[in-house]
Formats: sequence, C-alpha cells, structure tokens
Amino acid sequence: MTPNLGTYMARKLVITKAGSPSVLDVVEFEMPSPNEGEVCIEVHFAGINFADTLMRLGLYQPRPPFPFTPGYEVSGTIHSLGKGVKNLQVGQRVVAAMQNGGQASHVIAQIARVIPLPDEMSLEKAASMPVTYMTAHHMLHYLGNLKSTDSVLIHGGAGGVGTAALQLCQWAGVSKIWATASGHKADIIKKFGGIPIDRHNEDFVDVIKQATDGRGVDHILDPIGGENLKRSLKALAMGGKLYSYGMSAAAPSSKRSLLKAYFAWRKTPKLDPLKMMSRNQGVFGVHMGTWNDEAAIAEQLNRIMEGIRTGVLDPVIDLIFDVEDASKAHQHIHDGKNTGKVLLKFK
Repeated sequence: MTPNLGTYMARKLVITKAGSPSVLDVVEFEMPSPNEGEVCIEVHFAGINFADTLMRLGLYQPRPPFPFTPGYEVSGTIHSLGKGVKNLQVGQRVVAAMQNGGQASHVIAQIARVIPLPDEMSLEKAASMPVTYMTAHHMLHYLGNLKSTDSVLIHGGAGGVGTAALQLCQWAGVSKIWATASGHKADIIKKFGGIPIDRHNEDFVDVIKQATDGRGVDHILDPIGGENLKRSLKALAMGGKLYSYGMSAAAPSSKRSLLKAYFAWRKTPKLDPLKMMSRNQGVFGVHMGTWNDEAAIAEQLNRIMEGIRTGVLDPVIDLIFDVEDASKAHQHIHDGKNTGKVLLKFK
C-alpha cells in the first residue's frame, strides 16, 4: 500500500563536487516510490563512514558521478511498500543496508537488505550497525574463519569498525587482541577487551613482535593503507590474514590534496605472491559497498542482530548531527575526534 504523497518533498544530502566539507548541500527532491520487491523508508538516522569523506574528496572508488548522495546505512520507519512485499508493513521500524544514497529523508531499499527492529532497539543504535559490524564480521568471520585461539590487531580500534571488531572478537572468545588508536582513546579499547597501542607514540610492529615472541598476529584489520599497510605485513604471522578496507592515509585532512593522496598510494605495498605463498599468508581487499552476495549479506546482518538482541554487541555512538550540519560531522571525522559511530539525523 502506498500512501497519498501529495506535494511533499523529500530531502537529501548531496556532494556537489570534490572538495572540503563546504561542498556538501541539502536539497529537496521528489518523493521516491518503491518498485516490486522494494520499500520506501522514512529515514530517522543515517550513518556516516570514512568512505563518505573520501568520496567527497574524489579519492574513493567506485562512486557515482558528482553530484550524488552518499550513505550506506539507515534506520527509520517504512513509508510505503512496493508490489509483492508481504512480510513488512507501513510504519514498521527497520534498519537497512544501502548500496549508496542512504543520507536522505526517504530512501528506496531492497527487501533483502531490510531488517525489522525489535522493540528494545533504538533507531540510533540500529543506524550504527550495518556498515561497521558488517565490515568487521565479513573480515573476521566470513573471510577469516576467526577462532578463539587466534590473535588480532585492529588499526583504528576506537572508530566505528574498530569498536565493532573488538566486540566481535570478545563474542568469539578471542583474548589476544591489540588495537591502535590515539592515546586518549585507550579506555574504549580496554572496555572491549583490547590492548591499546598509542599510534602516535608506539611502534605497533615492535609491540606485536615483543608480545608474540616474534610470531606476529593471525589477523590484521587495516583501514589506513599506504605505509601502515606495508608495515602491517611485518606484524602478520605465518598463515595470517591481512584485510585492507580503507585508505585514510590518502586524506590526512579535510582539504583535497592529490599530491598527498599520490604519496599515500605510492607507499602502498607491492605484494609478492611467491613470498606470500611461502608464508601461507593472505591479503584481502574489502569493500562492502560493492559486495553483492545478497544471501551472505542477509545471513551476516541477521547474525549481527542476534548479537545485539542478546547484548553481546552494543554499537558505540559518538555524536549525532542534524543533516544541515553534515559539514561539521565530516570535519569531526577528519579531525579524528570520533570514538565510535557518527550519525546524521533526519527526523
């Protein structure tokens, strides 16, 4: 059933061109209508990820051509149903994983990517879940087959994916977990069972080598890239797995610098398959925005929802910004001030 939409206009955040946070704008657009197998969601909260800031700088691929609306995750209520949708209803509280375009007041989502929310889960917590926990779960479990006896190094341990990964490790019974972050963020890492490494004042390779008697760790999660990714290989154990899921080294500030991005890319390691073969190591590139195995996505989302319902997973929310203040939210992330997830509020 589709309600009478009248002349009501929806709103969306738009990246108008490559540049600083000042290129963000909020514009009105015609209310979208769902097709068969889709729903229209009235968005209350949408997540911001570092990938959004890189796309704004023109440094992340794939992305739509400018201007476009970013956003991979939303929570809200179902506004209207497409043909053939049976198990959802108008007004129902849901969370959805988007392929893009989520930072809008109303979005269209495929029903396979929409999950009803239990009454006890807030819309804020729900919007903090899809990208961060999906990315961490995909790396550690879907690709990594994480075991309780494994050891893990998480770069950016106080961020959205980092705190999700720490909790997933705890849930799996992993006790040997290290995480890099700024020194003042050590408490959040300790809260979830991790050993903090001050990324400004400690050498993570030395810390890991000393703590493991030179062996290294079984899993390394790296959203930084560049030189950090190269050095991570030195901390990886025989048979270990390294997951590259970002390139924050290409954007050390909110201003677009192709020169800095170029130097970051130049420092990215050139992998030697024969050397990796001899050490039985694997390097995975992870981009959940392009992952299109809907069955695997649904399975992982439901597994994460189970963890949240039972209380073993608890999304960490840093700050919530009104969509009109999206530029401030982007700057906040660029400045490395966030601990956990940053959200945009639409309602």
